[in-house]
Amino acid sequence: MQAHNNIVPECGGGESFALMVLGQSMTPEFQEGEIIIIEPEGLAKDGSFVLALHQDEWIFRQLIRSETGWKLHALNSAFSDKALADLSAVRGVIIQKALPGRRRASKHYI
Repeated sequence: MQAHNNIVPECGGGESFALMVLGQSMTPEFQEGEIIIIEPEGLAKDGSFVLALHQDEWIFRQLIRSETGWKLHALNSAFSDKALADLSAVRGVIIQKALPGRRRASKHYI
């Protein structure tokens, strides 16, 4: 999922917010059209699914710690990983996903 800066809401404090998954970069775990809930003050750690600001674009990926530092990993191998200098680009942790209209399809990550 990528979005322009003005699409991400300006939430007060640490309010969670929702975004819709766009694209195929995080399949098979996240499908296009699913809703993800982001916790801005969530603890980003190795393996977390995160929302990050990377090269002036919002990007949704899995945070992975490697021997050379941190990277944003796409679950779909057709998409490349993005290197991070540090964790300051991470702006939130995905805590839940849901498929609109399918309550039982919800999954929590924390």
